[in-house]
Amino acid sequence: MAIALAAFLFVMPSSQSKPHEKRKIVVHEDTPLHAISIENPHLQQLLSEYEDAITALMKNSQTPGAAIAIVRDTSVIFLKGFGVKSAGTTDSVNSETVFRLGSVSKCFAPILTGILVKDNILSWDDRVVKYLPTFSLQSPEQTQLLSLRHVLSHTVGLPYHTYTNMVEEGKSLPEMLDKLREIPTINKVGTVYSYQNVAYSIISEVIQSATGKTYEMQMMDSLFTPLHMKHASISFADIKKNNNVAKPHLHTRSGLKVIPISNTYYNVAPAGGVNASASDMALWIEALLGNRNKQVDNSILDKVFTPVIKAPSKNRNFRKHIKQTGSYYALGWRVLDFQTDTLFYHGGYVNGYRSELAISRKDKIGICILTNSTGALADNSAPTFFDLYFSKRDSIQQWENRHDASRQH
Repeated sequence: MAIALAAFLFVMPSSQSKPHEKRKIVVHEDTPLHAISIENPHLQQLLSEYEDAITALMKNSQTPGAAIAIVRDTSVIFLKGFGVKSAGTTDSVNSETVFRLGSVSKCFAPILTGILVKDNILSWDDRVVKYLPTFSLQSPEQTQLLSLRHVLSHTVGLPYHTYTNMVEEGKSLPEMLDKLREIPTINKVGTVYSYQNVAYSIISEVIQSATGKTYEMQMMDSLFTPLHMKHASISFADIKKNNNVAKPHLHTRSGLKVIPISNTYYNVAPAGGVNASASDMALWIEALLGNRNKQVDNSILDKVFTPVIKAPSKNRNFRKHIKQTGSYYALGWRVLDFQTDTLFYHGGYVNGYRSELAISRKDKIGICILTNSTGALADNSAPTFFDLYFSKRDSIQQWENRHDASRQH
């Protein structure tokens, strides 16, 4: 997409902004931010219709607060907070409000692993026992076969959600990993998809063994800091001390109830421990679309997004909007095949928070939605966006082709 930069500072639209007002695209050239005006009327219409849909979903689902980032190629085309951090208050959500990501945290672990592979510190097919010699599954043979690729694709061979109950009880990761030796494997390593939180988090112990740094430190040094994700973190202490945090909610018979931020799932940080804002996630999507090659090389992205194993789709709402032809799990990502497109997707839930992240590498467009309660908004937000986008894609691209042609003359 050909664009011309102008020297404007980016101003975040408030949650009271008119849904059809003219927006600005933000182009990240590292830092600082620069902005250019949107001229494409078809893209404007897409964003306006989507904002209307989100507003309606928020009302119908009684979602107290949300934040959304949409990135197209190198440009942040939508970045906005909706609603409030805590029901019954007027404290508005903005683009820098922090939410918990839940299982969207899983998308970070393979990228970090890929960076260490590129630096010749790890290899995708390294055996776990190379770094954790005392680790064991019940079967010695399967233990020797278990690789980093198996860990990150949920093909460890254990029963579905093994020891997730212990995660919620607050057990330590070393304690839970040690107890995996007591569980009979249900399949050979690498043959069947079976979603895990504890086994997935083996990767944090491997990274610490290989680098001498904790998973949290390595993530900060290799991704959060270089990508300028200044609100992102991986700890209960960090989210507790932040003054701009959306409070989690539960739907009860008497209405929405604000609940405390808990320390659950920080004990399995790669599986569910990341905290971030919509502005952080916009920068993350840019990296996932291949626009941060200094930090995240395209060779890493190609490896991470390659399907590993057939896996059922978790978000049935995509199938309501777009006809799906296949579903897989790659490394930390779900792969959803449609008739002419492929989306890379992950959803997350933890402690009353919901998150959705979906990208199209083909069209270089991605979206992240963060909410502080469950409900129809979180479930439908990403499928609704891509349904609208695919319906308007030809018009958007044709307008840009004509615009580029006229500029060249």
